Amino acid sequence: MTFAPLEGVRILDLTTVVVGPVTTWRLAQYGAEIIKVESPGGDLMRGLGGPSPTGQHSGAYLHLNRGKRNICLDLKNPDSREIMNRLVQASDVIIANIRPDALERLGLDAATVRDMYPDKIHCIISGYGTDGPYAGLPTYDSVVQGATGMAGLAYARDGAPAYVPMLICDHVVGEIAAGTIMAALIERRASGAGRSIEIPMFETMASFVLQEHLAQASFDPPVGPPGDLRLLSPHNKPVQTADGWISFTINTDPQVRAFLAAVGREDLLDDPRFSSVAARATHVAEWFEVRGAPLTHKTTDEWLRIFRKADIAVMPCHTLESLQADPHLNAVGLVKWEQHPAEGKSAALRSTIRVDGTYPSNRSSAQPRGYETRAILDDLGFKDEETETLIASGAAHAAPGAQSK
Repeated sequence: MTFAPLEGVRILDLTTVVVGPVTTWRLAQYGAEIIKVESPGGDLMRGLGGPSPTGQHSGAYLHLNRGKRNICLDLKNPDSREIMNRLVQASDVIIANIRPDALERLGLDAATVRDMYPDKIHCIISGYGTDGPYAGLPTYDSVVQGATGMAGLAYARDGAPAYVPMLICDHVVGEIAAGTIMAALIERRASGAGRSIEIPMFETMASFVLQEHLAQASFDPPVGPPGDLRLLSPHNKPVQTADGWISFTINTDPQVRAFLAAVGREDLLDDPRFSSVAARATHVAEWFEVRGAPLTHKTTDEWLRIFRKADIAVMPCHTLESLQADPHLNAVGLVKWEQHPAEGKSAALRSTIRVDGTYPSNRSSAQPRGYETRAILDDLGFKDEETETLIASGAAHAAPGAQSK
């Protein structure tokens, strides 16, 4: 039986770029019907995510927008208002990462929607929420990384701030938004009532940073400076081998003893600084200097065999190129290939969640802009002549060769 617990739930997707599309992609994975409303100019991620054969579907856009029906509307055109009214009425959940003031001008803010439809779940993902001095400011992932101290963690470790080179804040907040919406859907089944959900990126990611790095400053008075000293050690990095790099972690006392023996540091086996978890926590700098020392006298494969025999968690430190050739990922079939309607042969990442021994459906590939405009308008009850009038007025756009009703 297919795992689709959200089958029958319709999501109106008013999101762009990454954080919102992550949310609706996850909900699509669980069987929800996603109707993505895209402007005539298109989701910025179509091009921002890198080139593609047609220039219209970057790799990132393809992966983040699977399983979504695409309707293209010009929301600034007053003729589109009736389409949006029907879309809202027909949907269970409305998700947006549009700025709150812009949503209000369009009549798509939570107060307006839930005043008309109290059973709707309305979720807005914003940079800084609707309270406080930063409310309404624009933001992107890297700005949030800087504002939350994430980039500053690299400063504490390496002497210069640095961004995590992926859109980590967008992905984390998007997944949290999806989980919150699912919780609201469960509640609605019992109560019949909707919810107005607001998820600010800044506060959410600041909380993540502080959960780990408030650390010794979690007490009054503080028992030390903030920051997990293990994670902030300049030696807490992949370790170089004779032909590459490996990543490993050793936390328990048996693991530490096995590691010291494996790397030829038996002289430290009885060192009181490293004899227990508490001792290593006190002597973090010295311990991480030992465990971060280069291991260039053996190859990566040799160290993998040695450490795994000692039950130490270790893996090769992949590059983007070598990750694609990883034998485990290839064996489990994480990456498949499919024929996209516009871009030709393209990669598709299957679900990583297995339920009752099978993976949820990968759903349809990401659609060209306006691919289902006519079909969705038909679902909403617009007659053929009304649809053509809306397209002629510019309120709605249909892609050439797009799917009809």
